[in-house]
Amino acid sequence: MSFPTTRMRRLRRTGTLRSMVRETRLAREDLILPLFVVEGSGIREAVPSMPGVHRHSVDRVVDEAKRVADLGIPAVILFGIPDEKDARGSGADDPDGIVQRAARAIAEALPSLCVITDVCLCEYTDHGHCGLLSGQAVDNDATLERLARTALSHARAGASIVAPSDMMDGRVAAIRRELDANGFEEVAILAYAAKFASAFYGPFRDAAESAPEFGDRRGYQMDPPNRREALREMQLDLEEGADMLMVKPALAYLDILADARREFRVPLAAYHVSGEYSMIKAAGERGWLDADRAMEEALISIKRAGADLILTYAAAEIAERL
Repeated sequence: MSFPTTRMRRLRRTGTLRSMVRETRLAREDLILPLFVVEGSGIREAVPSMPGVHRHSVDRVVDEAKRVADLGIPAVILFGIPDEKDARGSGADDPDGIVQRAARAIAEALPSLCVITDVCLCEYTDHGHCGLLSGQAVDNDATLERLARTALSHARAGASIVAPSDMMDGRVAAIRRELDANGFEEVAILAYAAKFASAFYGPFRDAAESAPEFGDRRGYQMDPPNRREALREMQLDLEEGADMLMVKPALAYLDILADARREFRVPLAAYHVSGEYSMIKAAGERGWLDADRAMEEALISIKRAGADLILTYAAAEIAERL
């Protein structure tokens, strides 16, 4: 039926009716808050390029995790910034490393909060790349053992989910074998399956002190124009043993996320990355838009495209409003 029998505005009235027919809902349970952990004690330092985001020492990150849990957010993902770095990223799998201590402290203080750990070498290498080097190129196969040992150290520290973000070929299989061989069959793998070489990572690299000393990461992160390749990457990670898949970044790759939702029947995560977060915050500070509404609209678009889980630095502020 057409107008005047059909009036689309009937269901758009403000109030209860509009809410009743809403197709997509953002919930606290959808959110995961990234946390940056640094050495020292009593530290809570602002990240200048990410308004509202801080780096915490282990003692303070437990306090932040408690706040997150009280807001009804089910999980955090940890990124460590060690004081010392070397070519092998030795701190990545150190049983007493920064992420391991943070995961252990949070798991002990808040056993119901899901602790996810980022598995990569870039924060621990003095060259800033995600793997071991052969000359100035990242050696894919030599890196796999280091990644597997890092994931195992995180599991031993109390991580419920390990999330490899390095984009090395074969790393999911290597991690799954290592976890299973050491009795951690129940630890899940959230694979950064479609991670693109994006311009939106800049503020994160400031916060994590992980910018490459030379070159860039285009040799292992995906080329932004490629859509079919993303689905192939996801399928391969599932075949290697991934339990969940991630698309990163989120807003610039909603088509990839929607493709994945149609193709796969596993939980999907999307990372609302630092640049996507900071550009909304910066525009809000300048009065160019309503940052609160824009942030919520951005996250709704990610959920609408098919994400079950959203990693976002806005998790706490959104949870407070929800």
